[in-house]
Amino acid sequence: MAGVSAVYDREGEHIGWKVSVRKKGFPPQFKTFRTKADALAWAAVVESEMVRGVWRDRSESESTTLKECLARYATDVLPERKDGGRHGASFLLQWQGRPIASRYMSSIRGQDVALAIKDMEAEKKSPNTIRLHLALLSHLFTVARKEWGMENLSNPVELVRKPRLPQGRDRRLIGDEETRLLNACSKMNPEIAAVVRIAIETAMRQGEIMGMTWAMVNLPARTVMLPDTKNGTRRIVPLSTAAVEVLTKLPSRLDGKVWNYTQDGLKAMYRKAVARANIDNLTFHDLRHEATSRLFEKGFNPMEVSAITGHKTLQMLKRYTHLKAEDLAKRMG
Repeated sequence: MAGVSAVYDREGEHIGWKVSVRKKGFPPQFKTFRTKADALAWAAVVESEMVRGVWRDRSESESTTLKECLARYATDVLPERKDGGRHGASFLLQWQGRPIASRYMSSIRGQDVALAIKDMEAEKKSPNTIRLHLALLSHLFTVARKEWGMENLSNPVELVRKPRLPQGRDRRLIGDEETRLLNACSKMNPEIAAVVRIAIETAMRQGEIMGMTWAMVNLPARTVMLPDTKNGTRRIVPLSTAAVEVLTKLPSRLDGKVWNYTQDGLKAMYRKAVARANIDNLTFHDLRHEATSRLFEKGFNPMEVSAITGHKTLQMLKRYTHLKAEDLAKRMG
């Protein structure tokens, strides 16, 4: 049975109503409202849920703000990610600075998330960046519901429309761009040229290439074993004759790494090489796109290509597959 009592401040002024719900088999529930009607309405809902066996304790979600949950997420969840939470940390800090962060978890609705999306669009964030922000928030609500005692929560991110992603890039090497790029790389540092050639020959991601050690490379078998890829699975990448030639010519290192450059160092050098080669709008990831397309042009089927590139679904693979029309015309006869 619900009990309602008036609440007064230190000066004796009436400021609200405290309601309590006590039912056998359930922990006592207390909450304060400004009006008696709101207090009784809340109590009626709680009692009804208890009777129907669908009640979930709201005390944790009604007393914890999103900002507090974000801080706990930073401590408990982000460090477990493969990158140590490096990328997620920036998204988390931005969520902490938004008005929604001051809201209690139980009060956050889809429209609150939708307003945050509009703010991010006004800040000129790209659709993909906004989606990454939303992915972190969505995962936080999932963790809070499953692990932090907030079983009553619904996920407000699931209720909003996500920004539409632009069509995937289909940039490929044109004309003599490959020769110009490799020449520019060679003049700066032969190792940069070697990295670019490996990217074009293997379709490996930049992080996968730069994380290579000689222990992963089996030149007699012409393979590179990637123990921990972006998708969280082990993958063995076959090496073409050209890729084997590149790796064979590299000097050995005492620390077992294949490359002297770090990933950040490579990024800077690659940008300079593209500029020196007078090539417009060619990212390092475009080389993976080029390599994947070449695999199809060599006659590999989708399943074979996915085994080489590590794409999880054929739909994901389709984004990277833009075959040259002139090559297809030759095969048509």
